[in-house]
Amino acid sequence: MLLLAFDTATPAVTAAVHDGTAVLAETDQVDARRHGELLLPAIDRVLRTAGVDKHRLTGIAVGVGPGPYTGLRVGLVTAAALGHALGVPVHGVCTLDAIAHAARTAGLAGEPFTVATDARRKEVYWASYDADGRRTEGPAVDRPAELRPRPRAVGAGALLYPDTFPGAHGPEHVSAGALADFAAGELAAGRELLPNVPLYLRRPDAQVPAGYKAVLPA
Repeated sequence: MLLLAFDTATPAVTAAVHDGTAVLAETDQVDARRHGELLLPAIDRVLRTAGVDKHRLTGIAVGVGPGPYTGLRVGLVTAAALGHALGVPVHGVCTLDAIAHAARTAGLAGEPFTVATDARRKEVYWASYDADGRRTEGPAVDRPAELRPRPRAVGAGALLYPDTFPGAHGPEHVSAGALADFAAGELAAGRELLPNVPLYLRRPDAQVPAGYKAVLPA
């Protein structure tokens, strides 16, 4: 197994190569405005660092969100294009699941916890997990004030709202290394991952103006 993994659903532009056992190379850069500019160089960098020719890849794992439309679509379109060009399957991974996997790997285990990322508009994308890291609720998008307090939480969204997520800590953003490791484990266990379809959870910011009139040809 040789997986190329990347995610653009959070401010982090992150890419990694995984051989089914361990991460061979990983890069992360936090810049919410440059996903399209940074992703392809990041992919090229991890492939070169890992010493892997892209034609040897057996699959692509991509974060499908939830996340803002503009950033998220960069990763999804890139995954679709690469998968088609290389003739390899594209596996979708919920970005919150990848953050949860990173949190458990870093030692957050033994108790249920919540992952929350910043959804803007004073909202968070969130999901809850049991002590074994299995998702039990979500993903969803809500205002933090509408949620009951979550005593154990990780993610940038949790850090923004301490009243709802007291004692929250990192990881703040998704890591492609964790996403790749999660995907590799699921595939090795024979479990299906998600399709390469975005988890937006709400309508995009751009809207057709009210009272818009279509112009028909004369």
